[in-house]
Amino acid sequence: MDEVQRYLFDLRGYLIIPDVLSSAEVAELNRLIDAQNLSGPGGDTNSARFGDFLNWDKAFCALLDHPRLMPILKTILGDGFRLDHYYGIYMRAGTERLNLHGGATPYDPPEYYHFRNGQMYNGLTVVSWNLADTGPEHGGFCAIPGSHKANYPCPEQVKEEHIGHEAVVVPSAPAGSLVIFTEALTHGTAPWTASHQRRSLLYKYSPGQQSWGGNYVQPPTDVELTPRQKLLFEKPYFNARQSLFEE
Repeated sequence: MDEVQRYLFDLRGYLIIPDVLSSAEVAELNRLIDAQNLSGPGGDTNSARFGDFLNWDKAFCALLDHPRLMPILKTILGDGFRLDHYYGIYMRAGTERLNLHGGATPYDPPEYYHFRNGQMYNGLTVVSWNLADTGPEHGGFCAIPGSHKANYPCPEQVKEEHIGHEAVVVPSAPAGSLVIFTEALTHGTAPWTASHQRRSLLYKYSPGQQSWGGNYVQPPTDVELTPRQKLLFEKPYFNARQSLFEE
C-alpha cells in the first residue's frame, strides 16, 4: 500500500482500487457466471447470493492471490492470512438493501481494527471484485466512513434512514475495481436500482490465527491451485505459519 492508500484505509475503513481487472477479464468472468445458468436473483438478500465458484474455473482462483491484491492484504492483515469464506452477490433492479451492520462498538472479537506501533491490525477483511458498475446511481456497497474506530454504537435512527442519512456513503466503484474493507466498518448494501445486474465476488480473509466461520473453507476439487493459493486454505494457527511471500 502506498502512503495515500494507507491513509485512506485508516481514515475510512475501506479502499476503492480502480482498473485492477481489464474489460476483457471482467467479460470472461461474467461469461463463466452466465454459463452456470443460475436462477435469477430475487428481491431479497437471501436470494442474491451464489457460492462454490472457485470450482467453476481457474479464473476465479486467480483472484485469490492476485498480484495487485496481495501486498495490500499483507499491510492490512500481516503475512500468513487465510481465506475465511467466499460467495458471490448478484442483484437485479428492485433487490432490497442489506441493512447496516458492524462497527467498532460494540466490540466484536473477530471483526476489529487496531493500530499499534505504526501498524494497523485487522480481523475479518472483505475483498469485493466488482464485475459491474456500482455507486450512488446504481446501488451496491455502502458504509459509514470511520465507523471502524467509532466509540459509540451506530444509532438506530441512522440504521433506519440507511442511505438517506448524511453519514452513509455509496462510493462509486466501476467494473474491474476492487472494494476492500474491514468488517469492523459499519456497512451494508444500497437497494439496487440499475437496469444492469450487480455482480460482485466477495473473498473474505482472516489473520492466520483466526477463523470467523465455524467450518473451515475447503479448496476447490475441480481446479488445481498454485502452492501459494493452497496456503490460503490452511487452518487457523499462529506458530511457524508459512509466509505467503517467500520466493
